[in-house]
Amino acid sequence: MSAPRTTTDGVLADRYGRVARDLRVSLTDKCNLRCTYCMPAEGLPWLSGPQLLTDDEIVRLVGVAVTRLGITEVRFTGGEPLIRPGLPGIVAAVAALTPRPRISLTTNGIGLARMASALRDAGLDRVNVSLDTLDRDRFTALTRRDRLADVLAGLAGAAEAGLTPVKVNSVLMRGTNDDEAPALLRFALAHGYELRFIEQMPLDAQHGWDRSTMVTADEILASLKAAFALTPDPSERGAAPAETWLVDGGPARVGVIASVTRPFCGDCDRTRLTADGQVRNCLFATEESDLRGALRDGADNEELARRWRAAMWAKRAGHGIDDPTFLQPARSMSAIGG
Repeated sequence: MSAPRTTTDGVLADRYGRVARDLRVSLTDKCNLRCTYCMPAEGLPWLSGPQLLTDDEIVRLVGVAVTRLGITEVRFTGGEPLIRPGLPGIVAAVAALTPRPRISLTTNGIGLARMASALRDAGLDRVNVSLDTLDRDRFTALTRRDRLADVLAGLAGAAEAGLTPVKVNSVLMRGTNDDEAPALLRFALAHGYELRFIEQMPLDAQHGWDRSTMVTADEILASLKAAFALTPDPSERGAAPAETWLVDGGPARVGVIASVTRPFCGDCDRTRLTADGQVRNCLFATEESDLRGALRDGADNEELARRWRAAMWAKRAGHGIDDPTFLQPARSMSAIGG
């Protein structure tokens, strides 16, 4: 990575020459599933109402990012963003910004079948849906909820509404669903979805992640190659987190997001805003920068932009998972936003 350089106004640059163009916005820390690799069965201490950004505050901060800081992609996440009551209105307000960012949503798919058309009409461009298994019993064991049928219906509803490309995110767990990579890819190919496998990351609330039990990118690819012919995707990867391969000659593709074993920190273009208004310059950051307090204390948009630029300037060169001093973030993925 290049040597540190001076700060840059008008964009979210860091000391290493990276510029953030992709904003991930968590709308809630709550979720209607209890995935074993994310949170305990009883859930977590959720943020209280006053701690959460209001709909108007979210739209204002996204507006600052888009109109003053060069953000071109906005992804709404959670927790589970579909349980945020004001979601369609938030999407519509962001879609009305000039310049208009591309708007996507990461969801577990529960309720998506019912909401897909309204979200499309509001301005949502596409969705990512989490699906780790096609087996109902495994799904129930993994998520502690018997909702596989709802997720599958949500995927179909998103495709029917035109929220494409519909992407499927899958995490494989050793001894649980690590034999399902080929089946998940066959399912995605049959329905025209784009499948992405994600290495399990140290972002669980229980802090029980163990690298020795993580299913690696190499293992995922070996499993897929036993059933499909995979060739490297000749398309330019850019800042995309997924490394992709053509399946059986293409045009279908499958991707692997190998955040742990093949980190892509040097090309990262993401910034994150939590549901309680904290800027995170890295998914694995151990420090946050408060925008909610400044906003509620009367800061104007230029001051909010200045604070955001300062937060991104402090971004580290990499997440440091392989460093002996690595500390897992205090917040879990559901509280950070993906």
